[in-house]
Amino acid sequence: MPSESAVEAEGLVKTYKEKVALDGVDLAVPSGTVHGLLGPNGAGKTTAVRILATLTIPDGGRARVAGHDVVSQPRQVRRSIGLTGQQTAVDDLMTARQNLTMFGRLFRLPKAQARRRAEELLELFSLEEAADRSPKKFSGGMRRRLDLAASMILAPQVLFLDEPTTGLDPAGRREVWEAVENLAAQGTTVLLTTHYLDEADKLCDRISVIDHGRNFVEDTPAGLKRRIGEERLEVVAADPAELNRLAELVGRVAGVEVSADASASRVSVPVPDGVAALTMAAAEIRTQGLEIADIGLRRPTLDEAFLHLTGAGRAAAPQAGEQ
Repeated sequence: MPSESAVEAEGLVKTYKEKVALDGVDLAVPSGTVHGLLGPNGAGKTTAVRILATLTIPDGGRARVAGHDVVSQPRQVRRSIGLTGQQTAVDDLMTARQNLTMFGRLFRLPKAQARRRAEELLELFSLEEAADRSPKKFSGGMRRRLDLAASMILAPQVLFLDEPTTGLDPAGRREVWEAVENLAAQGTTVLLTTHYLDEADKLCDRISVIDHGRNFVEDTPAGLKRRIGEERLEVVAADPAELNRLAELVGRVAGVEVSADASASRVSVPVPDGVAALTMAAAEIRTQGLEIADIGLRRPTLDEAFLHLTGAGRAAAPQAGEQ
């Protein structure tokens, strides 16, 4: 495992009675990056995080976090990490400032230092104006940011986020995304599990897709998308009766035989040089006098790559709380 990795794992195995949760998972997360764990329900994402955070002992394999072995050096690992689970851990009977000060004291910081750290985190997570309010009056995004702040009390080298935006509305998710991006920009290594593929696309430098407890593939978000093909030229006919003629024209431009989607009155074809193909197709359509409703380039989404890699049936209707 490379020494520059903040999180390293080789052959992690974990079973629960008859169920194999992890079956040889490998990870290497470089320091200062955001790494995502994606997979269907029951793929083993949460189990992997629990092992790396020393909350669960693996049945096989080995792992190191911030240079420390998770089995033989759990105390050193815990001093180097922060963990935010799927449920917020803040106390609604205290203000945001009191919550952070309390967490500082629980981490055995002297009283004055705990107060100073609370003020730093309130500023870092843009919570100064809400510092003296109870979290029960916060929006979902603000509560989650406070929870993230609490996990950063000791300025950990590595932060584990397990489904950090589950249940949040779009505005709350964006607030959390900004907080995570700020942490990564300051050098914190982040390992997150998520079911939201736009979240992984937005935040992650690299993504490991795991299924049935095994590494399926690891790549950048862009690399995962490329695995199902490059960008496509799509043209929608204004008149369905002209669809076949339009397909023939687009096929000539792309240099391949094209089949039309009659249900959507659409022609779609992969193209190696999207801009050139779009320009040529638009010119030909104009020359031929064809009427179209729409024309454009479309790149594969991470959702499509995920479904392609793991299987649409297993990936459908994800829920939180998987192991």
